[in-house]
Amino acid sequence: MSRLFRDVDGGVLFPHGSVVCIGAFDGLHLGHRALVRHAVARARELALPAVALSFEPLPREFFAHRLGANPPPRLTLARAKEAGLRELGVDSVGLLRFDAQLSALSAQDFVRQLLVRRLQAREVWVGPEFRFGHKRGGDLSVLQAMGAEFGFDAHEIMPVHSGDGERVSSTRIREALVKGDFAHAEHLLGRPYAISGRVVRGQQLGRTLGFPTANLRFPKQPALQGIYATRVHGIADAPLASVSSFGTRPTVNGVEPLLEAHIFDFAGDLYGRHIEVEFVAKLRDEEKFPDLHSLTVQMQRDAGLAREILNDSRLRASA
Repeated sequence: MSRLFRDVDGGVLFPHGSVVCIGAFDGLHLGHRALVRHAVARARELALPAVALSFEPLPREFFAHRLGANPPPRLTLARAKEAGLRELGVDSVGLLRFDAQLSALSAQDFVRQLLVRRLQAREVWVGPEFRFGHKRGGDLSVLQAMGAEFGFDAHEIMPVHSGDGERVSSTRIREALVKGDFAHAEHLLGRPYAISGRVVRGQQLGRTLGFPTANLRFPKQPALQGIYATRVHGIADAPLASVSSFGTRPTVNGVEPLLEAHIFDFAGDLYGRHIEVEFVAKLRDEEKFPDLHSLTVQMQRDAGLAREILNDSRLRASA
């Protein structure tokens, strides 16, 4: 069974050794997957557990909050990241609490306390241009020098490029999502962009307007906001067509980002169910309407357009 741990300090987790890969893993794109799969393959060859190390919050989110700045957009929440890493075959996931104490930890102490003492690392794998430790003082050369001292090997995988030569990165995926270019995002991710989570109760306003929704909270800065044609997975054998709003709901003075999916021709209680909302096409930006009647009229237009887009994409896929 895969275990989850959150702290640098603590008892030895793998006394017989481990193979470790480290990264932000936001979005788990093709580059991340190449790194994780390689580490898992090496772990299997050495008959050792594979460990994926990441951080929650991500370092750039921590430092943005400390500076009073807006955090950068997030592709994947912690629970979905952990689940994705497990699906790739890792035996243990470390979502390290990135706080003032961890941000002040030197690269050398990070290696000694976590990689050497706690994980008993035999091999460490990182992505291109990897940096870690206080003021980003650690890199591959630091890992390799300390590995020679403490008995582990450190390696870097080559950058992953798409078929047209573009380097795969979370930044490029965020740019594609902002533009509503979901085909490009899928090309870099290796799968359609989707957000998963457990359905929570909202204000139930959509139900009173004739548009009941399945609501997913997203307590980070999302990489996209607006109204979208979507498909919902996890309810039926096949994905269900839907129209979704993702944003702060300015017409009703909302604050926290919320993903609201209205599933066409569906009636049922989804509270507590785990679903995944796949984004197909952007319909428009989120906007504030003068009253609920104007909002409802626009929602009807959005639903009609989403049906057309989804029907067209289904027909093209089956052709």
